[in-house]
Amino acid sequence: MRISTRGQYSLEALLYLASLPSGEYASIRALSEATGISDGYLEQLFIGLKKQGIVQGIRGARGGYVVGRDPSEITAGDVLRAVEGTLEPVACLSAGTCPSEAACITRHTWAHLYREIRDVVDSVTLADLAREYDAELMAEKGYTI
Repeated sequence: MRISTRGQYSLEALLYLASLPSGEYASIRALSEATGISDGYLEQLFIGLKKQGIVQGIRGARGGYVVGRDPSEITAGDVLRAVEGTLEPVACLSAGTCPSEAACITRHTWAHLYREIRDVVDSVTLADLAREYDAELMAEKGYTI
């Protein structure tokens, strides 16, 4: 399974938003400058993220985007599913999509792999990633935690 740039960039943009002081919004331009992700691509990514309540957009001169829920309630899996769709490594894991489902000798392997992927991405929250990111920044500056 390969996570596309949609998943990678969505997590990166959300990590930036989660690192903002409480109540502060970031414009698409500010997000683009901070992450190096194009304005247009960010706008596309935020469509799915807004639908899932992962980000909120506020219009106006002081508007922008903010994380839609507490970062401790948003998992990497939530983000990836919002922009990537299913995380199943093969299409035949969806019920009723494989005519050979009952006799398939590899289905068990794919199902096990999917459970492992799901368990990992659903165990890491945006708050966890932000803590790791902050710790790395502090270490780079020579501070100990």
